[in-house]
Formats: sequence, C-alpha cells, structure tokens
Amino acid sequence: MSTDDATDDTIPFGPMQMLVIASDQERFTGQILPEFRRLADAGLVRLVDLLVVTKRNGELEALQTSDLSKDEAVEFGVLIGALIGFGADGEEGVEAGALAGAAELEDGHLFDEKDAWYLADVVPEKGWAAIALIEHRWAIPLRDAIVASGGHALADEWVHPADLVAVGAGLAERGAAAGV
Repeated sequence: MSTDDATDDTIPFGPMQMLVIASDQERFTGQILPEFRRLADAGLVRLVDLLVVTKRNGELEALQTSDLSKDEAVEFGVLIGALIGFGADGEEGVEAGALAGAAELEDGHLFDEKDAWYLADVVPEKGWAAIALIEHRWAIPLRDAIVASGGHALADEWVHPADLVAVGAGLAERGAAAGV
C-alpha cells in the first residue's frame, strides 16, 4: 500500500505483501508456519491468508490458514472492496465494492479453489507450493508518520540478494563491452 493517497492516514491495516513459494521437498516441513507465528506474536506481521497445496500421485491437497477471525476477514473484505470500488467508480463505487469485498471474504479466506488450481500448475510431483498474503504491521506507524509529515512514497520495492547479483552481472557486461 503506498502512502500517496490522502486516505492512507485512515487505513487500519499495514502494507501487504503477496508471497508465492514452491518446493520439490516431499513435505511442508513445519519450519515456515512457526516463523510466521513468531513474527505475528511480536506484532510485526499478520498472516491475512495462506494457502498451501501439495501434490501426491497427481492428487492435490490444500491447507489454508489465516490470523484473521471470520469477522475480521469480512471487515478486511469491506475495506479492501471499498478501496477497489472507489478506484473503479469514485464515491459511487465504494458501497458496491464494500459489499463485494465482504462477500468475497465471508468464508474467512481471500484465496479460493481457483488459487489452489493456479498453485497446482507450479507444484512439482511430491512437492508443495504456497501463496501467502502478509500484512506488515510494523510499517503502520512509519506510514502514518510519513503521511503526517506530508510525505508520500515515490517508490516501494523489495531488493533481494539475487537483484544485487543481477546488478553486478550487468556492470560486468557493460565493463566487458567497453573493454574494461
């Protein structure tokens, strides 16, 4: 969520990250969920929704969890739907978006069966894939301070180690092309 909208100071949730991961390991080892729990217990993140899909002998099995209660999920759906509705149709779209968002999350989950099939396409046999929507709770006070100071985000990107390796490779290519 960027801070370049005047309504950001009233949004009660933090920036969201969509994370999709996969493994050819035969089982979901149980190391990831405890780490989510540790981060959630520290108030740093909240797992809005997690869908894990495994594949054995061509058969899919799905596991889903969320840190949100069903009521919180519906409230989250209302907020997200209202924002999407506002973006789609201004003030007139807010109510329709809120109703659609509430309906979408009334089962307590953002991800559904079609997302499981999407993951199934990337799950290796005897492997697993997961899609998680993570709320970064730690960033709420920072976002609010930025907005309160009149600031707004100009860019908001994750930089991974592989990105830095790619920068180095690009520099090496340019150097080789220049004869350096």
